[in-house]
Amino acid sequence: MSDAIETPARVTESFGRRVIVETTDGARMPAELFGKRLTCVCGDEVTIRAPSQSSGDVAKVVSVAPRRSLFARTNSRGRTEPLAANLSLIIVIIAPNPEPDLFIADRYLAGAALAGISGALIVNKSELPGAEDPTFQARVQDYERAGYPVLRLSAKNEPTVAPVRELLVNQSAMLVGQSGVGKSTLTNRLAPESERATRSLSDSTGEGRHTTVSTALFRLSSGGELIDSPGVRDYAPPPVEDAMVQVGWPEILKLAPECKFNNCLHLREPGCAVLAALAQKTLSARRYESYKRLLNIMRGLAPEYERRR
Repeated sequence: MSDAIETPARVTESFGRRVIVETTDGARMPAELFGKRLTCVCGDEVTIRAPSQSSGDVAKVVSVAPRRSLFARTNSRGRTEPLAANLSLIIVIIAPNPEPDLFIADRYLAGAALAGISGALIVNKSELPGAEDPTFQARVQDYERAGYPVLRLSAKNEPTVAPVRELLVNQSAMLVGQSGVGKSTLTNRLAPESERATRSLSDSTGEGRHTTVSTALFRLSSGGELIDSPGVRDYAPPPVEDAMVQVGWPEILKLAPECKFNNCLHLREPGCAVLAALAQKTLSARRYESYKRLLNIMRGLAPEYERRR
């Protein structure tokens, strides 16, 4: 096959300069990025140049199509790190065990909204006694009141997974969350061919261990696409201006038009509808605290000359 032959493909797994791509006929193959400036992530639509039969080389990714969306994070160096492209849905998974860090869940959902991607919540391990804890249930209900789709299930119980299959039809969705919440178990249930590694929680700490080491895309027989990602201990979206942070909180964004000032940040401003709802306890105090935390994180990430004192 000639080196000049180019064909469209989709990145289904990424390892830096090396990727796995899937062509339009469903064939998957390894490929390398051509040129030092070219970058891509799982979900990218690309053009590949097939290797010649005599070279023994791998295919080359020669271009990346414009992205419909890009989900990214701020890494430990304060730089933006793309995670997956062309997503339509981010699904955050929490569970009663390991103990959920709902502030991370909030930031994932905020990151999705800021990228123009829909968000949903899955409560896994519903078979565990802790799932019925009133405090845990109250926290979950905060998301329902905010307007997020919330699904309760046990990834080990096939009938409870059916609503997830329905949610994923016609979606390109990514599963995110802490280590140990069952992302890979759910991925294996939804896409058996994935064979993602799973592992129980650490006996000594009760925390999840990282078993998934790469982000990978799978097409579902029931419709849609699913991207499984490694578990995390923290997440923050790329930096945005102060006024944009509230985009990640639909319940705050809904109240904002009622504020006295159109540039209200819902902190100490007079006539703030968000603060009024907080005082009346019609707005989750924990979710509001999460909003303030992300606002402070974003200010800390901004260049010094942009920071508000």
